[in-house]
Amino acid sequence: MTSVTIIGTGNMANAIGGVLAKGGASVGYVSREEAGTAPVTGDVVVLAVPYPALAGLAEAYRDQLAGKVVVDITNPLDFSTFDSLVVPAGSSAAAELQAALPGARVVKAFNTTFAATLASGQVGANTTTVLVAGDHADAKATLVEAVKAGGLQAIDAGSLARAHELEALGFLQLTLAAGEKISWTGGFAVVS
Repeated sequence: MTSVTIIGTGNMANAIGGVLAKGGASVGYVSREEAGTAPVTGDVVVLAVPYPALAGLAEAYRDQLAGKVVVDITNPLDFSTFDSLVVPAGSSAAAELQAALPGARVVKAFNTTFAATLASGQVGANTTTVLVAGDHADAKATLVEAVKAGGLQAIDAGSLARAHELEALGFLQLTLAAGEKISWTGGFAVVS
């Protein structure tokens, strides 16, 4: 059984936790107020927080996260303008996180889905698909298996370098929803 700690208690945290628990994972939560002081005990740690919180969490939990699968779900948007990503061109929030946590196995996932599509398991008539990128095959396989056990589809999207494209896709989806071009219960589906 996979043991998961989710840092965050918002809509995404609860939707991800619901999927993983449905698949048999043991899921515990650390609120943002407790973050940095409460221990993380899961073998998989999901950082379900806004992008600006990643640096502080990496600093606070660096030693505890060594050897763990660390899931970055953030989309590093400029939320004041919704017109750009705030990471350097060609980089990603996940790459920055991996550099800050060299002992962890960072994967990018869940950033191209909305909480509603995770909770319902559907994007339109299609099963919700979680795209997973990372440099550690075992870490990606652990997350892919846990997501599939929870009833969703999951695809290994490649190396951590692909997090750049996943964040661009997440950015596009968020701006479409914020501009009321798509609903927050919609999004992109992967059809094969």
